[in-house]
Amino acid sequence: MSQDFEKLTVYGKSFSGLTADKEALLVEIGPQIKPHLGAVTDEFYQQLLNISEASTFLAGRVESLKKTHGLWMEGLFTGPFDKNFTAQMFKVGDVHVKVKLPVEFMAGAMTLINNRLFSLIVDTFGDDKQRCGQIIAAVNAVTGFSLLVMQQSYQASSLAEELEKFLKISGMSRTLFTNLALAYRDK
Repeated sequence: MSQDFEKLTVYGKSFSGLTADKEALLVEIGPQIKPHLGAVTDEFYQQLLNISEASTFLAGRVESLKKTHGLWMEGLFTGPFDKNFTAQMFKVGDVHVKVKLPVEFMAGAMTLINNRLFSLIVDTFGDDKQRCGQIIAAVNAVTGFSLLVMQQSYQASSLAEELEKFLKISGMSRTLFTNLALAYRDK
């Protein structure tokens, strides 16, 4: 699947409000937040294990998933939030399709993560309400951006899987399908 990650980065940032100022703020606070991210990841996976629908996807994989999750969380406070970051988030969405993770798990999981991150931010920066609000907005923007990209990937990967099933069932070649699609494209 071919994807223009530069274009997707601009698109995702426009919806999430991930601006250059918010990116800079995330990187600036990184040294204060990153030492606590292991605990955020541990708590997140404990919450997931307590959700019966989610726990089946975690069996025997929690420790390796924690490592990947921890790297992503550090990236939220390290940057850069460029086409390479977008490509990584896109890959996450694709993996979620491959393991047949329900799409709503991504939004639900991001809510759990944000709840914990916002609490950490209030604990760390709560003495300055204005700055605390700016940091929460920046975290919300970067996690929203990540979720948007993962959902775009999830949708594209799901459609690609369905197309492969259709081609197999119908016996139609990819070339014929592409030619038919091009011939009937709305102009």
